[in-house]
This record gives sequence, structure tokens and C-alpha cells, in this order.
Amino acid sequence: MAMSFELSMLAGAIVWGFLQLVAAAQAANVQYGLGWAASPRDIEMPPLKPIPGRINRNFRNYMETFPFFAAAVLIAHVAGVHSELTYWGSIAYIGGRVVYTALYVSGIPLVRSLFWNVASFGMLAVLIAPFVSH
Repeated sequence: MAMSFELSMLAGAIVWGFLQLVAAAQAANVQYGLGWAASPRDIEMPPLKPIPGRINRNFRNYMETFPFFAAAVLIAHVAGVHSELTYWGSIAYIGGRVVYTALYVSGIPLVRSLFWNVASFGMLAVLIAPFVSH
């Protein structure tokens, strides 16, 4: 049985999240050093500099939305719903999150919120699909 488009997009979202995790960890490691990275991190460190801080905050923001997207895709999949809403909603979620990341890390305000909303509406489209399908 082939994997649905929506599950493929969920797998892509997992890869995107993992890449952000690695980027956040490496950005902190560059600032704090390998000794800190290998330590139990018991010592309070100064705040991350602007770019590493943005990378870290962006990853945390992603982790706030990703579980909802994953749940929405799984609900649609279990319900057997694969529609325009799930297709375009999945694309909007991942596309919105990728653009949001680029804008957030670059420090571009306001317009980044537009792409956060694109991603959020995409997630909501996937979620409502099983409830509106006939």
C-alpha cells in the first residue's frame, strides 16, 4: 500500500523539524562551545546572540504547531479523507513554516506572521476536512 500524499507531507514536516533541531543545537554549540555541548548544562548561560536566539525560538515555535499538524493529518488519514483540503492544507502548512523560518531567522517582522497564519490555516484545513467531507 502506497503512502498517502498527506502522510508524505507529515514525513516531510518531521524532516523539517529535525533540521531545525540540528540548526538550533549547532547554533548554541557555536556560541557556547563544545565543552558546554558535552556537559550536563547545569550552569546558567548568557542569552543566545540574535541569530542563534532566533534559530532556537523558531524551532520552539515550530514544536508548538507541529503536534497539531501531525494530529490533523493522522485524523484525516484514519477517517480515510484525502481531499483538496488535506492536499492544499498540507502544502500550506509546510510551505508556510519553511518561509516563516527564513523570515524569522532573517529578522523580518510582520510579513513572517502572514506565513505563520498560512501554515496555521493549512493545518486547520487538514483538521476540518474529515468533518466536511461527504
